[in-house]
Amino acid sequence: MRQSKKEITDRSVVEGLLADCRVGRLATINGDGWPVIKPLNFAWEDGKVYFHSAREGEKIDDISRSPKVCFEVDLPVAYVRAKEQPCQAEYLYRSVIIKGRAHIVTDNKERRRGLELLMRKYQPETRSWDFPEEKLALTAIVRIDPEEVTGKEDLGKGSLRARALELIGRGGLDTNRIIDRD
Repeated sequence: MRQSKKEITDRSVVEGLLADCRVGRLATINGDGWPVIKPLNFAWEDGKVYFHSAREGEKIDDISRSPKVCFEVDLPVAYVRAKEQPCQAEYLYRSVIIKGRAHIVTDNKERRRGLELLMRKYQPETRSWDFPEEKLALTAIVRIDPEEVTGKEDLGKGSLRARALELIGRGGLDTNRIIDRD
């Protein structure tokens, strides 16, 4: 990372972002050699990323060709309005980038576990799920085994940082939030 002062060194913050962010972005290389990025729902557990997909399509083709992937999540905190100079404008955020290898899960127990993790994250009010065999047959579960995990943040300085941390602590962040400097 070029600016080490922006690195998130607290692993619990990185883990929290991976647990709480609702959308991740998967980067693969397509058949023509172009990088492609796809937003997707995901779950993070025991140091692994899980997501589901159709059994056929660009994501699965790309992963089958090369398991090397990049995965990103971010938490936009606020845009800080400039007072006098354009360079006073800031964007406050936290993000995590994972470089790793994607594996199409074939073990039925792990496949079900991946789906349970997704449902628990996106529909936590329901305690158990029955996954019909005919639907499981149509669904691929992919696990990313990280080789490198990097967290980065810019929450400003001084009172601006304190406000950013307060906003994060309250949750329910509005991605269009604009705040003014003190």
